[in-house]
Amino acid sequence: MKVVYPGSFDPVTNGHMDIILRAAKIFDEVVVCILRNNSKRYLFDVNERIELLEELLYDYDNVKVVNYSGLLIDFVEENNIDAIIRGIRAISDYETELQYAQMNKFYSKTKVETMFMVAQPEMSYLSSSIVKEIASFGRDVSSLVPENVAKKIKDKFK
Repeated sequence: MKVVYPGSFDPVTNGHMDIILRAAKIFDEVVVCILRNNSKRYLFDVNERIELLEELLYDYDNVKVVNYSGLLIDFVEENNIDAIIRGIRAISDYETELQYAQMNKFYSKTKVETMFMVAQPEMSYLSSSIVKEIASFGRDVSSLVPENVAKKIKDKFK
């Protein structure tokens, strides 16, 4: 089974990595898809995000990192994806993700399924936005993101 885990990953957090690695144990192929949202201001450009993720996932043969600038459902159909993986941290995530899942299913020719993976309790508060906010005030984020990401974030806020 081939699944996609979409997101902006700006920056990739330990929570993202947890979902990716758990999915890699379950599914034949996991495509980590960096989607571009024109309404967001990014800390890292798309090439930097790809590089950071590839550094972290280099020895996982069943995980690949790509980027896409259109609708997720178009990516799903163009790449013969069987299901969409989404991480859920709280009820508010579920409500938002449920809307996206229903819309993706509505527009999908194949009626693609969305599968929710629940965040580990110790990571349920973690988001890229929180990491960037903390880092912008000069605080250490090395316990929230992988080591290579923490170094790059520190460089960005120097």
